[in-house]
Amino acid sequence: MVVGTFVFAGLTTAFELVPPWLIKIVIDEVIQAGKTELLSIVFLGLCGAYVLRNVCASTRIKLNNSLEQQIVHDLHVQVFAALQRLSISFFENRPTGEIMSRVLNDTEHMQRIFVDGLEEIITAGLTLVGIMCVLFWLNWKLALLALVPIPILIVGALAFTRRIHGFYRNIRKGSAELNALLQDSLAGIRETMGFNRQDYEGDRFNRKSDQCRRDTLKAMYLWSYYSPGMMLVGSLGAALVLWHGTHEVLRQHLSVGELVMFVSYLALFYVPINQIHSVNHMLQHALAASERVFEVLDIVPEVKDQPGARPPAARLTGEIEFHRVRFHYRSDAPILRDVSVSVRAGERVALVGPSGAGKSTTLKLLTRFYDVTDGAITIDGHDIRRMPLAFLRSQIGLVQQEPFLFNGTVRENILYGHLSASQADVEAAAKAARAHEFIVALPEGYDTWIGERGVKLSVGQRQRVSIARVLLKDPPIVMFDEATSNIDTETEVKIREALDELTRGRTTIVIAHRLSTIHDMDRIIVIDRGRVVEDGPHEVLIARGGVYAGLYEAQFQT
Repeated sequence: MVVGTFVFAGLTTAFELVPPWLIKIVIDEVIQAGKTELLSIVFLGLCGAYVLRNVCASTRIKLNNSLEQQIVHDLHVQVFAALQRLSISFFENRPTGEIMSRVLNDTEHMQRIFVDGLEEIITAGLTLVGIMCVLFWLNWKLALLALVPIPILIVGALAFTRRIHGFYRNIRKGSAELNALLQDSLAGIRETMGFNRQDYEGDRFNRKSDQCRRDTLKAMYLWSYYSPGMMLVGSLGAALVLWHGTHEVLRQHLSVGELVMFVSYLALFYVPINQIHSVNHMLQHALAASERVFEVLDIVPEVKDQPGARPPAARLTGEIEFHRVRFHYRSDAPILRDVSVSVRAGERVALVGPSGAGKSTTLKLLTRFYDVTDGAITIDGHDIRRMPLAFLRSQIGLVQQEPFLFNGTVRENILYGHLSASQADVEAAAKAARAHEFIVALPEGYDTWIGERGVKLSVGQRQRVSIARVLLKDPPIVMFDEATSNIDTETEVKIREALDELTRGRTTIVIAHRLSTIHDMDRIIVIDRGRVVEDGPHEVLIARGGVYAGLYEAQFQT
């Protein structure tokens, strides 16, 4: 496509150089010399040149657009693939709207350099070289006069480039911040309405949008000075050529037709120069956007497969060991301190403790959302850092504290656990999760559209669909992170009844603030301030009168 674009751009330029030469023949040979028999030939030649020029231009545009769309598609795919590879810390430290701005808006501004910029720079470059050769061939003195403004144009372009790039960097940053604010406001629209903060949100958006307007105007005002100024400088060159050329005609050193032809070519000469100025303007915007796009592509994930990582030969049984694990998000605030825990294959274990004790962090480490700072975690004796990430996470099913459902049907959300599962498998998982009954009562059953984040379902219903999704995955290890914290009593009873069936034969780790849901766990591990302080069955820990007994008494004292 690139080669074809160059070829047809060159042909377009070649045919564009023909008309001024034919016009010179009309003036000098037909009008002044009276050779009227040439008029028909010149006319046909002129029509042919225009037709061939536009046919070649059309082909060039098609090839260039195909090239541009392929490049933009590749960019979108590569940026999205890069996001899928990144560690969870990247997403936890950046607003969703800002990330979306990089994938969509910044790549869109990059595409302009391929849509218009590449096409214009090729056409302008070829036209400039071709016309310059013709000008020197026709009259080298006039050609030198035409080049007088060029040094000024170059200096102006360099000065403009230095200033405009910083402006566009601010524009892209402001646009991303505006996107992030919009996404955050839409996600929290219920809170906005509930607290009657529409005016407050409108004012926030207005201020951010106004800042973007001011940043954009700075760039536009600079262009408003630069573009007309460069055209003025170019016009001085044309004026010099016309002044000197007229004297040459009066001295009969040059014919009228030759002067008209030279001036016609000169008009074509300054058009590509102005195009190059426009492309430079566009390029600075694209470069500012590309810095943000390539920043994503160049990030090395914090958590990644080690060289030569291979999955174990068989499905894991689920024997988990924490060996003196330490972890911190910030070096000055340790989360886990020398944690050693052993969970047998098929054992059901509950993690409890005060808020912020490090319970959820242990699950993040087990799924390698983060890597341990010190120590090691093994499953069936294999260090999880030596397993491929895809294999490790295929062996673990996680039900989040706030279940996330995709904007699709109930069936599609359950199938996310096993994309090739049959309808019978989907229904079996839903029945085991005590979700089948309410699903079939929906307007379209399993094909009911549940909206963004599953907003058309209750919290308890979303939780049960997410549990069904994990069950369909059928991993040897199942983890529930506060899975019953937002569920009503009736739904909690259903899940408690199902837990024995759901976790049979699987290693199960449950985090729960509702201590009523973990009475029948094999063991309860109490974490406080990043350390394991108690470990044992419910009755033993109650009798011990320690941290767990205090939490239990505080929860049920009413």
